[in-house]
Amino acid sequence: MNIEDLKYPIGKFTPPKDINEKEIQEAITILEIFPEKFGDLVRNLDDKSLDTTYRPEGWTIRQVVHHVADSHHHSYIRFKWALSEDNPKIKAYNQEEWSTIKETYNLPVAWSLTHIEVVHHKIVNLLRQFDENDWNTTFIHPENGETSLKKNALLYAWHSMHHYSHIANALERMK
Repeated sequence: MNIEDLKYPIGKFTPPKDINEKEIQEAITILEIFPEKFGDLVRNLDDKSLDTTYRPEGWTIRQVVHHVADSHHHSYIRFKWALSEDNPKIKAYNQEEWSTIKETYNLPVAWSLTHIEVVHHKIVNLLRQFDENDWNTTFIHPENGETSLKKNALLYAWHSMHHYSHIANALERMK
């Protein structure tokens, strides 16, 4: 398997040009079921497994779990900013640097799994209340430009499956 396949096991995120209702509902379903599936995947791993990288020169499984919690927390905040401000420019964060902060190495993954569960409940509850105006609301990402909340929902559904696949594939290779 080449490094690109290891980096992007489900491919890079490429949103459809026009996002339809079916795609939005699929994204919400993924966001709803992800915490349980992700927890089932990593909850019972020992420290040796958690401290194994998911690919050469990649993060450890533990770092990936903590990254998902951080990233999805940011996503929730981005939804709220977009709904409460007029096309706000959000703050990006340096994911690589965040992954090396000491807590990322020594916090129990159970804490981040709980965080993911709570954040996803909040995201799903919020998204289920959206009308068409809400879905078309936008924010500006300093690196990626203007993004609609439709696109953000699809991005984080993809992001969920992207990192789930990283870990599932790494665990399969460990067998």
